[in-house]
Amino acid sequence: MSWDVLLLNLPDDITSTQDIPDDYSPRPFGPRHEILATISRAEPETDLSDPTWGDLPGPTWSIELNIGSEDPVDSIMLHVRGSGDDVLTSVFRLARAFDCKVLDCSSGDLITPGGPTAWHAFQEFRDRIAVTSSRLTTGGDPAPRR
Repeated sequence: MSWDVLLLNLPDDITSTQDIPDDYSPRPFGPRHEILATISRAEPETDLSDPTWGDLPGPTWSIELNIGSEDPVDSIMLHVRGSGDDVLTSVFRLARAFDCKVLDCSSGDLITPGGPTAWHAFQEFRDRIAVTSSRLTTGGDPAPRR
């Protein structure tokens, strides 16, 4: 299970997904080789041995970068796993490197450094699901309903 955020090019005046015109098509980030070079500069620990799917390990988290097979690359999906707020630093470092916006796919909102994200809610939900699943597989009763 991952918390998914999308890096995409949007005009500076767009601050909410509600501001995006229905017919808007984001400009591409650029050619694949430039995208890979930008990722390597922003986050040197990223494994880009598969140029369509990168992996950035952190101390308590990981980010899979779904770059896709299109060239030029028009967006990058980040699949975040683990825990710890320091993962947000890497998410926003990548966004700064591409001068782009970050769409929190679980909330549908554009997120900014220091602003609210659904990252904490995602971790709480994931942990609740894991506990319930563990109880069910070990034969224990699920948490009582209220």
